[in-house]
Amino acid sequence: MTASGSRHTLSTGGISLRFAPDCGFLCDLTVTDGGRQLRPMHRAPWIGEPMPADTAPHLGQMQGDFFCAPFCDGGGDAPIFHGWPANAAWAVSNHQADRLEAHMPHMVQGADVTKRITLRDGHPFVYQSHRFDGGTGTISVANHAMVTLPRGGLISLSPKRRFATIAAPLETDPARGRSALAYPAESTDPHHFPAADGGTLDLTRYPFCAGHEDFVIATEAEGSPLGWAAVVRLGQGDLYLSLRNPLQLPMTMLWHSDGGRDYAPWSGRHRACLGVEEGFAPHMLGQPGGLALGGVLDVRHAIGCIAWPSEARVTGVSATRDSLTVTADSGLVRTVAFDLAHLFP
Repeated sequence: MTASGSRHTLSTGGISLRFAPDCGFLCDLTVTDGGRQLRPMHRAPWIGEPMPADTAPHLGQMQGDFFCAPFCDGGGDAPIFHGWPANAAWAVSNHQADRLEAHMPHMVQGADVTKRITLRDGHPFVYQSHRFDGGTGTISVANHAMVTLPRGGLISLSPKRRFATIAAPLETDPARGRSALAYPAESTDPHHFPAADGGTLDLTRYPFCAGHEDFVIATEAEGSPLGWAAVVRLGQGDLYLSLRNPLQLPMTMLWHSDGGRDYAPWSGRHRACLGVEEGFAPHMLGQPGGLALGGVLDVRHAIGCIAWPSEARVTGVSATRDSLTVTADSGLVRTVAFDLAHLFP
């Protein structure tokens, strides 16, 4: 087993990242495409600073992507927000140039949890899985990827049944923070979502206003063959992609964080961050359920980035056994290498 404080580099043709065992962060994702190095992931501005005593470990080091179980205190026995996988040190048991395996020493609702990260030569994607062996009950989960959008972004999603906010804003005290959306509220049209001031806001653009902290859940449409989120990073010439099996992870949770929290460590400086959090957390909408534990549960996800014209909004994403095709409203079509079997074994 490798010491938790070290970081582990994974690299193969056209893609690299670092894995931080503390809290299980996927850091510094870099994809080489079109003769450029693309770095789409967010990093909190306070990393390395002293934190308030009650700060959760994942918040003090927040960057890239990490895995939450249970997600947002959805149950279980973890005493800390987002669960042990997001707040404890993973033990790395196998590290090769293009793959890594790590084990979570803490049981999660009685389950052993194993993380696997794989890169493939010529694929602009990180393939990751989190396997639960055993355990009891149901659990909420989410992959907590964060995209940096210093000049804003255009958000496109696979077909959704509805978009909904949770029961209350993330910050209920205006002295601590503010939100722009109405809570609770819902819409079938992401271009016109109820706003706190009585109007509507466009969820497909980032930011939709200045200085706010908002969280909205998009639930997949019935019969969707592939769950995807595509975020054009305006002014960056690239496109962030997130891919999942919608039968397993039917929710895309969008966290718009752009200077809307005023207390430490946020202090109004956490900006240009869009969380694209793929998971299943029905409790957040007041509904029962979750993913069933007790046997083998393997939660799979893929994230990546490709070169892309800054103003071309994505209109479709489709996959075959070994490729992914992305289309835009401009007529642009790009096809890249992709392992569909990772999501549908």
